Parts: sequence; C-alpha cells; structure tokens
Amino acid sequence: MSMNKLEILQSRISGIADCGIITDDVNRRYFTGMKSSAGTLLVFPDSSVFIIDFRYIEKAKKTVKNCEVVLEQGGLYKQIKDIFAARNVETAAIDSQSCTVAQLNMYSKGLGCEVRCDDKFAKAVREIRIVKTPDEIEKMICAQRIAEKGFEHMLDFIKAGRTEKEVQLELDYYMLSHGAEALSFDTIALSGKNTSLPHGVPSDKKIENGEFVLMDYGAVVDGYHSDMTRTVCVGKPDEEMEKVYNIVLKAQQEAISKLRAGMTGFEFDKIARDIIAGAGYGENFGHSLGHGVGMEIHEDPVGSPRRKDIIPENSVITIEPGIYIEDRFGIRIEDFAVVKADSCENMTLAPKNLICL
Repeated sequence: MSMNKLEILQSRISGIADCGIITDDVNRRYFTGMKSSAGTLLVFPDSSVFIIDFRYIEKAKKTVKNCEVVLEQGGLYKQIKDIFAARNVETAAIDSQSCTVAQLNMYSKGLGCEVRCDDKFAKAVREIRIVKTPDEIEKMICAQRIAEKGFEHMLDFIKAGRTEKEVQLELDYYMLSHGAEALSFDTIALSGKNTSLPHGVPSDKKIENGEFVLMDYGAVVDGYHSDMTRTVCVGKPDEEMEKVYNIVLKAQQEAISKLRAGMTGFEFDKIARDIIAGAGYGENFGHSLGHGVGMEIHEDPVGSPRRKDIIPENSVITIEPGIYIEDRFGIRIEDFAVVKADSCENMTLAPKNLICL
C-alpha cells in the first residue's frame, strides 16, 4: 500500500532531525487535510502529533486521521517540551520558509533541544508538495472548469462602456456563486492601455471599442487553485494588435508542445522567449514563462531564465507568455498543465484564438 503524504514526510525526517515542526496554514492543511487558522504538527520518523486549540479540537479529532495523537493545546511550548522529553528528542527542525523570527526565538528558548533552521526540512516539504497526486490534480481541474465557465459568461458580459471593476466583480461573483470556495488571487481585469501592466489593478476606466480586455484569474476548490489568462478584443483590433496576439499564441503553443519532465526551468522558459525575441519583442516580455500551482498560487517549479532546477514529472506549471507595449496594449495567454515524462497534459480547455466581441 502506498504511503500518504504525511508518511512520506515522516520517512524523510531522520536524515534532518528527530522531529519536524509545521505551523503555517498551507502546509498544515496539506499534511493533515484540515483547514484551520492555527495548530502545530509535530512530525517524527514513526508517527505524528497534532496540537490545536479549543476552537478546532472537536473537528480535528473527527477529521485528522493520519496523526497518531491529536491534542488540545494548553501551554504549547511546555506541551511540545514534554513530548520531546518523553521521546528523547535532541534536535527539531523548523520550516525556514514559513517560520517567523519570533517563533524561532520561542522554540529556541522553550523546547529544551537544538532547533535547526537550515533549509533541509523546508526542502523536504516542498519536494513532496511539488509532485501532485491524481486527487490533487482532479481538484485543480474542478477549479479550472469553474474558471472556464466564468470565461464563457464574461464573453456575453464584456462590452464597450463596462468598467474594469465591473468586469472584475462580475467574474468574481460568477466563480464564487458557481462552486469556488475562494478566488485564487485578486482578479486582474484590465482594458486598453492598462493591459500593458502585467499585474495592473482594475480601475473605473471604461472599455472602449478597439481595445483589448485582459483577465487573469482563478478559482479554488478544496484548497487547490486554478490559474488562467485570456485576452479578448472589444470590436476590431488593429493590424499590430492582431500580429502581436498571434506571436504570443505561437510562443505559448510551442512551449506547451515541448514541455516535459526533466527539462530545466531555463530550458522551458527559453522555448517561448526565443520566439518572442525572434519576432522583435524580446524586451516586451519581462516576466517568467510559468510557475507551479497547487495549494498556493505560486509554487515550484518555475520556468524562468534564472532557474536551472529540473521540472519533475506530475508537477503542475503555468504557461503564460506575454508581450506588453507601454501606453498601447498588452497580451498574455495562460494555461496550466500537468508535466509528464515526455509531454504534458493541458488542464485548460478554454479557447485561445483571438476572440472579438
């Protein structure tokens, strides 16, 4: 029988410390399956202990099935110190990417053992999280289908005279009223010159005929995110708008066709970047080609000119090239895909040919 996520982490602890301590919301939910705003997970080589306060203890005892012990919190540091004393714990590792300096100081003073704050435990956690299970992928697909239905809805809603904020609010309301537990991030809805801002903020600007409208957004289902971007035109685009759109589309399609496990983030990014640069717009593509998605909207792996690490099989990554021409327009097309041994499976079904409304 295959190990669950927490058992995999337990199997890696002995090479790092006698115990690993997890306190941040995302990793706690990932390894226990329970969403909460508090709680401490102690991970030992042969078992795990979950400590959580009165607000959540009843739910935790019913839902957290992969921890041998679930305790109600009462004097946290003494509780942990007593558990460590009973288990002869001499070293404890914290997640250096999420633990605060204040927490580190408290652990160092209160646990009666050596507290290790190097990156080994954080790396082990993220190596487990980067490889998605079929269940995780299914949740992201569910989230993506909600986002895609939102896109279909917006094609009827977007028109000249609507403001960017109206587009944002309509899209957000649609997703939240059609099954999303939350939004993946603050929805980006931009038009006209504002589309040249890769992460611009929706304003009261009204959409005009002949302008692009760019929407970058996603839905969350059971803790897992989706992420997509589509750029459409209200009315007829001019010749350069259409030309640049097709360059971005070609770059994206080429990157999707060549994405596979084992390539580096640099190699992946270069596929799209070379096409855009070859067309004369290299200076107008200033962000990375893609990032991992899961319980957080930005995870590993990353497709970037600065990343030489390998993209592993069954990781999930976005493919989102863009061209941004200051004070004129910007275009980004974004899908996300599951990386396979010699290809990828695109989870995004929404059309991406140039749509003119």
